[in-house]
Amino acid sequence: MTVRYPRPLRPGDRIGVTSPSSGVAEAMRGRLDVAVRDLEARGYEVVVGRCMDGSRHVSAPAAERAAELTALLTDPTVRAVVPPWGGETAIDLLPLLDFGRIAEAEPTWMAGWSDISTLITPLTLLTGVATVHGNNLMDTPYRTPPGLLSWLDIVTAPRGTELRQTPPGRHRSGGFDDFRADPEVRDLTLDAEAGWTRLDGTGDVDAGGRLIGGCVETLVNLAGTRYLDTSALAGDEGLLVYVEVADADAFTACRHLHGMRLAGFFDHAAAVLVGRTRGPDARTLTQHEAVLDALGPLGVPIVADVECGHVVPYLSLVNGARGRVVHTAARSEIVQTLD
Repeated sequence: MTVRYPRPLRPGDRIGVTSPSSGVAEAMRGRLDVAVRDLEARGYEVVVGRCMDGSRHVSAPAAERAAELTALLTDPTVRAVVPPWGGETAIDLLPLLDFGRIAEAEPTWMAGWSDISTLITPLTLLTGVATVHGNNLMDTPYRTPPGLLSWLDIVTAPRGTELRQTPPGRHRSGGFDDFRADPEVRDLTLDAEAGWTRLDGTGDVDAGGRLIGGCVETLVNLAGTRYLDTSALAGDEGLLVYVEVADADAFTACRHLHGMRLAGFFDHAAAVLVGRTRGPDARTLTQHEAVLDALGPLGVPIVADVECGHVVPYLSLVNGARGRVVHTAARSEIVQTLD
């Protein structure tokens, strides 16, 4: 598969905002306004779609959400699409999206995480267009911690750029900020020490391949379907697969990862990166043990507690980009190349 990168975003470009999963409740509109103003202050034109209602778990009927997302991804005047956040049932869009039309259009950046990985991961696998697993729109006003890159850092980078990220050494022990109480919040609370952890053994890790992955709770439902077939992307060079458990307990996470492995999702993995999680341990099985139980048979390096999960802060990973992960006693880093 030839990976196609959208051209870098430039001031004056148009960014589309739509909610392919959950919309924005009235109480959260203040944060939406802050995020939009921040993009406008950077020189971008922001177009907010009609599928934004936050009164239910989805912003609009599936057909309307699919039509709006397809329209934004195929509009030559829209250079990036970023949802406000994830949600619960973006899976209902997959049979309704016009992947053929999207593949024929000039590539457009799409960024997001959580339930949005239900869409961006198949988008890359079916069309070859690179997508960004990283911040959503509501995260955009936050100041990016040292060592990490935001989705805007990614989509504005010139073709051929090497994007290097290192863990900041801190994470947030609690939940998310309350945007109702403080829609202007820009500083991340990072109150706990953090670092990457090799699960499958000891020694240095140095592995490379095309990046692909996403949220375990949503992607598990696509395992074994055409929407999660990684063989074309893997080619002869293999994959760097990243996965993250949002909040499932260790037993559920273990079953999900076993199922994804049995369905072939990890067949071409040169290494697996696992996001830090707030999902609870079980009495006889920790989250780390769950990952090792399910993915240990792969016989590849497994690095956990990476900043690609539902725990603040977040690094940005480009689905389809060539990546290299290094984890030693002296340093941990991931380098992506928009080749």
